Amino acid sequence: MLITNKLNLPKPFVSAVEREYEYKDKQYSVTTILKDVRETLLTRRHNDEIEQDVADMIWLIFGTAVHSVLENSKEENTEFKEEHFAEEVFDGYKLSGQADLFNAETKTVTDYKTCSAWKVVYDDWEDYRKQLLMYAWAFRKMGFEVEKGQIVAVIKDHSKTKAKVDNTYPQYPVYTKQFDFSIKDFEEIEKFILEKFKEIKKYENTEDTELPICSEEARWNDGDKYAVKKKGNKRALRVYDTLQEAEEHLKQDENLELEIRKGEDRKCLEYCSCCKFCNYYQENYGGKVE
Repeated sequence: MLITNKLNLPKPFVSAVEREYEYKDKQYSVTTILKDVRETLLTRRHNDEIEQDVADMIWLIFGTAVHSVLENSKEENTEFKEEHFAEEVFDGYKLSGQADLFNAETKTVTDYKTCSAWKVVYDDWEDYRKQLLMYAWAFRKMGFEVEKGQIVAVIKDHSKTKAKVDNTYPQYPVYTKQFDFSIKDFEEIEKFILEKFKEIKKYENTEDTELPICSEEARWNDGDKYAVKKKGNKRALRVYDTLQEAEEHLKQDENLELEIRKGEDRKCLEYCSCCKFCNYYQENYGGKVE
């Protein structure tokens, strides 16, 4: 990856995000396979061409700093930290990762995260849960007993004022989320991992433009909107989330018309590092000014 420094930030900022990372053949990380196959393969193929600016990676620096402090602390006798693994899935393909902490006594794997307060407010943990479950799956393959997962999240935008007036808001700038894993959970995650690697193998040698388009969910598509307008007017009388609601409104007046406003892919526009190498992005957003 090519690191730029448009704001001319001090060298330590640049050094904090520079990483000597070499992709290994047939080896993919836990965080990588959580992405759709197009993003996974485009990122790997164009790694030496992808540009990111230091200013856009500030929260990465923050997260790295949090991890560094915790990694250098002393664990309990029943715990070990920063355990790296590379477990074979099938046909030489390996799943790699590194859990932040494992407690053999409580049979719990823990991962440290930095997040926004909204992650807690909306109880939006499925991506982190799936990541923990893959760590737990790998640890079980290594012979450890794992029954639980835990996220310890440092909330980077926590507000004491909001915490005082809203009991649904996280009350402290750190939050823990616990998960109990069942046999069914392990069966489902093993199926997910296997299917992901089979998909990677299937498309590994496919041309960039022929890779399957990322799903709406993976693109963070905000959904189509349905605007009801007076015929000939630009401004909508009302915008609906569903076509059914809009069609009910249209029945009220024959001088009304419908305009479908396509949902935007927020990840493609703001958070996808390989978008410049993606024909879907170029065809839909290539002319937009960032």
